[in-house]
Amino acid sequence: MKNMVILTVALVICGVIHLPANAQTYPRKPVTLVVPYPPGGNVDTGARIIAEPLRKIFGKPFIIENKAGAGGMIAGEYVAKAEPDGHTLFVGANGPVLHSPLIYGRSPYEWSRDFAPITSFAFTPMALVVHPSLPVKTAQELFDLIKRKPGELKFATPGAGTTNDLLGALLVMNTGAKWITVHYKGNAPALNDLLGGQVDFSFEQITTGLPQIKAGKIRALAVTAEKRVPWLPDVPTLEEEGFKGAVGVTFTGVLAPVKTPSEIISRLNEALVKIVKDKEIIDKLFTAGAEARASSPEEFKKYLAAEYARWAKVIKAANIKIQ
Repeated sequence: MKNMVILTVALVICGVIHLPANAQTYPRKPVTLVVPYPPGGNVDTGARIIAEPLRKIFGKPFIIENKAGAGGMIAGEYVAKAEPDGHTLFVGANGPVLHSPLIYGRSPYEWSRDFAPITSFAFTPMALVVHPSLPVKTAQELFDLIKRKPGELKFATPGAGTTNDLLGALLVMNTGAKWITVHYKGNAPALNDLLGGQVDFSFEQITTGLPQIKAGKIRALAVTAEKRVPWLPDVPTLEEEGFKGAVGVTFTGVLAPVKTPSEIISRLNEALVKIVKDKEIIDKLFTAGAEARASSPEEFKKYLAAEYARWAKVIKAANIKIQ
């Protein structure tokens, strides 16, 4: 009996030690934060803001790896197929996480099946912006001009399936406007062509567009949030301008391959929640045009499900497809 008691105690102790072992030894090596866009956009900016504080907490480098292309699916598929040990993480946004598999007609991954949500950390409203050569000062004036010149004006997006793209599709459906949509591989190249006048207007993340708006290099006509935003307090919302339901915000969040141990997910969530509450990080994200906001894995999953349901309807109704 005594031997049985000793054996039982030993097994319990081993179990206690074993259960959190993955978390205790994590990370064993540098962690890769895979970004589905080129450097310079809002998702890339957010990833770089959190990388250094993550290094300080975990004692290992958190390295940014930009894998642009296929609406972010190159990055998404890479992470979905990575070893589920917490050393390869997806810093994703609406399009790459939720919409691209629907739009491209293939499913190398499906967010609820292949990823373990960790947390959101930034929410970025957008502004409807135009090249200053365009003779419009309001959103309504822009759409009046588009209707006078159907199929002539060029609309830039950072990629098919991004919230920028879907907001454009929603407005086409609701207004009957016709324009030429030009997809880019990320916010930075889309903005560069808008600045150069190769395209006429876009929905630009405030993260990347704010300095150009302040410099007068592009003109902001409206914002896509539910209410006016502190970065552009004098710019009305699209809903104020009469475009009902035209609300769209880009989230940036962190996801892991689905079978990543729950202890590692919990440790990463705890670290990121702490980081996002830090005033310095809040200020950095605010300066970049984003609201710092973290969530539990369960809350983030519910948010993703709601966003997927909302925009999947637009994708299907507008028949948005890329072969």
